[in-house]
Amino acid sequence: MNDFSHSPPGDAVAPVAAREQRLASYRHYELLVHVYVVILVVSNLVGQKLSAFGPFRVSGAQILFPITYIFSDIFTEVYGYAGSRRAIWIAFLANSTMGLMGMFMVWIPAAPEWPAANQRAFEIVFGAVPRMIVASLVAFWAGEFTNSYVLARMKIWTRGRWLWTRTIGSTLAGQAVDSLIVTSVFYWGTVPLTTILVAAGSGYLFKVTYEAAATPLTYLVVNALKRAERVDVYDEGTNFNPFGREGTVGG
Repeated sequence: MNDFSHSPPGDAVAPVAAREQRLASYRHYELLVHVYVVILVVSNLVGQKLSAFGPFRVSGAQILFPITYIFSDIFTEVYGYAGSRRAIWIAFLANSTMGLMGMFMVWIPAAPEWPAANQRAFEIVFGAVPRMIVASLVAFWAGEFTNSYVLARMKIWTRGRWLWTRTIGSTLAGQAVDSLIVTSVFYWGTVPLTTILVAAGSGYLFKVTYEAAATPLTYLVVNALKRAERVDVYDEGTNFNPFGREGTVGG
C-alpha cells in the first residue's frame, strides 16, 4: 500500500494504516459505540415480540439486531478492525451484564402485593434460560468478529473500491456464523437437525436481505464519517486476534 503518514489537505480523506491511527482522536467514534450498544441491548429486550408483515412473522430481535452488523461494517470501514474490535467487546460485556442482572432480578422473590400478572410480564421481558443467553452471546461475538475480519481483509484486496462487495460479503460470512451458532446451541438435542438448519437458514436469509437493502444507507454514513473524520483506515499489518489491543500488529 501507499505511505499513509501524510496529513490530508483541507477536507480531503487520507488513507491511514491501521497501526498509525488512535481511536481517541476521532470525534464521532465514541457516540457511535454508545448507540451501537444501546441497539444491541434493546434488541434483546424486545426479542420476544412477534410481528406480522402479511404472511411473514419476524421477532423484535430479527428487526433490530441486523442493525448492529451495519454498525460493525461502519466501524471497520471507517475506523479499522481495531475500532470494530473495541466496540464489539464493549457491546458483549454490556449484553452479558444485562442478561445476568435480568436473571437475578427475576430470581428475587416478588412482593406479595405485586400482581402476579406483573411478575409474569417481567419474567417474559427480562427472564431468559441460561442456554439462550450463552447461545446469544457466543453467536454475537463470533458473528461480529467474522463480519469485521472479512470486511477488513476485503478492503485491502479491493484497494478500497466497491464498498458494496465488502458490506454484503462480510454480512454473508458473519450472519452465517451467527445464525448457525445461535440456533444450534439453543435447540441442539431438543429438535431434529433438519429443524435447526431450517431455522438457521430462515433467519440467515432474512438478515442478509435486510442488510443488503440497507447498503445505500451504509454508503451515506460511511462517506459522511470519512469526510468528517478526514480518515480512511486500511488494516495492513493489523493484529486480527479478537483479544489483541489497539495499535498492535500481526498476521
